[in-house]
Amino acid sequence: MIIGLISDTHGLLREEVINNLKGCNLILHSGDIGKLDIIENLNKIAKTEAILGNIDKNIDNKTILNEKIIEVMGKRIYLVHDINKVSIDLKKENIDIVVYGHSHKSNIYDKENILYINPGSVGPKRFKLPTTMAKLVINDESIYDEYNEDLTNNTVKFKNFMVKFITI
Repeated sequence: MIIGLISDTHGLLREEVINNLKGCNLILHSGDIGKLDIIENLNKIAKTEAILGNIDKNIDNKTILNEKIIEVMGKRIYLVHDINKVSIDLKKENIDIVVYGHSHKSNIYDKENILYINPGSVGPKRFKLPTTMAKLVINDESIYDEYNEDLTNNTVKFKNFMVKFITI
């Protein structure tokens, strides 16, 4: 299972992002969407799960929430825009992965056996930060082998997961 991770589009869906998401089984957008048509266009590539960010006050869609738990291949993924606004007990909810955004800065770390991933921002340039996204691979050794041929500093393995950061 390959999951495309993006955040902070702020109404901009770059062609490079679309191309990098092709072949993903699922796309997760961790907020600051900007315009609802971003989600509609992402759904043309792969099923997309999204949450709202702090700039999404103009998006009136009852199916897009402020946070969400998604189950993929037996793994529980929590989507939240701002990591400082986690409103659930991650341990009690048996969360395996937290995907967040807001800072526009890619980051990955584990804490108490939970993997935290910020894919960065694929929207308009901001703060001289690079434009980044990520791909998360869950439980598929054949895909691991494919990725292993191109291991760089941008690829991280953790338990049954592999995360590859992509600079656009």
